[in-house]
Amino acid sequence: MIAKVVRGAASGGLARDLALSAAIGCLTAADLASNVPGSREDDALSWLLLGVAVVGLCWQRRRPLLAVVVTGVGSLGWTLLGHLGELLNLPWMVALYFLACSSERRRTVVIGVLAAAASGIVSVLAGQEEGRSMPSPVLEMAIPLVPLLLGEVVRGRRELTASYAERARRAEQEREREAARRVREERMRIAREMHDIVAHTVSAMTVQAGVALDALDRRPELSRSALRQVRDSGREAIRELRTTLSVLRDDESTPVAPAPRLAQLPELIARFPGDRPRITLRGAELLTGGRPLPPVVELTAYRIVQEALTNVVRHSRADHATVALSLDAEGPLVVEVVDDGPARAEHTGAGLGLVGMRERATAITGTLSAGPLPDGGFRVHARLPLDEHGGGREGEGGGVSGS
Repeated sequence: MIAKVVRGAASGGLARDLALSAAIGCLTAADLASNVPGSREDDALSWLLLGVAVVGLCWQRRRPLLAVVVTGVGSLGWTLLGHLGELLNLPWMVALYFLACSSERRRTVVIGVLAAAASGIVSVLAGQEEGRSMPSPVLEMAIPLVPLLLGEVVRGRRELTASYAERARRAEQEREREAARRVREERMRIAREMHDIVAHTVSAMTVQAGVALDALDRRPELSRSALRQVRDSGREAIRELRTTLSVLRDDESTPVAPAPRLAQLPELIARFPGDRPRITLRGAELLTGGRPLPPVVELTAYRIVQEALTNVVRHSRADHATVALSLDAEGPLVVEVVDDGPARAEHTGAGLGLVGMRERATAITGTLSAGPLPDGGFRVHARLPLDEHGGGREGEGGGVSGS
């Protein structure tokens, strides 16, 4: 099938070349047969040169240099024989035009110099014949340059158009890559938000349900309190999930809660069981006033604390955990969560959680380290810059997510 298409295209191009050559040959033959006064009358040699020129012109697309040489022999041969005519140079001009269209500029210049020199020399030689009236050699030298210049202009325009098309194609590819990158980043952001909501809430509910089950017979009041906390946590999770889904669906009818801030850390800590682990919050002055923090930094810090405490509840047997916030005069916000549980590996049971925390910190050009302490326990340490660059791409979604 492909071979048939190629052969069809080749035959179509050959047909066009033959038709063009026949048309040019007819015009040249009419001028050759007109026998301009003062020029040589047509004879067998003249018509032989016409046949050579027409046959050579048939190769103007596939072998442009060969076509220029053959048609040039015909045109210059007529000049040497003493023929005069306006269209006798037409086959050569057409061949030169196609050469310039399909060649590079350097070769076009070389061919132009050679063609002009050959035309001028032939004109001088023909003018030396007694009784002949030949055009000026300078004019004859300029004639082959005209189609070359025209072909060069056409080729340059084609190259410019192709360059514009290539730039447009690359720009479209770049836009597609950028759109794909933004989609990936948004998917990662949504995944982190969903993980933080589900993992934290379910962990807190699981712990509270365990407390309620253990105290059901001996301390019913504590059991009821724990179950109420389970109910409240479930309602909060449903509310946050609905808010997130409404944002994804672009549902304007559902109110969108603001992103969590550091001032909500006491509420977050209150959702965890009060006896194990006991959670202490340090640096509370940053929650109620002082230096204003970028919303995206507060959201990132909140989510890091949330995930770190969730890991403490789920994966350690710690009795106590400390959440510490600090902020230097010009330095970054430092968030640290430390527990006193038995040593555990960095990746134990919290692969996605730690990855999500690091991604959040990296998204605003911050850093995060996590690992066991030498004397036991586990520490999560994050440094979050507050400058404008620290807003990062995460800020694009931080202000509209309730999760």
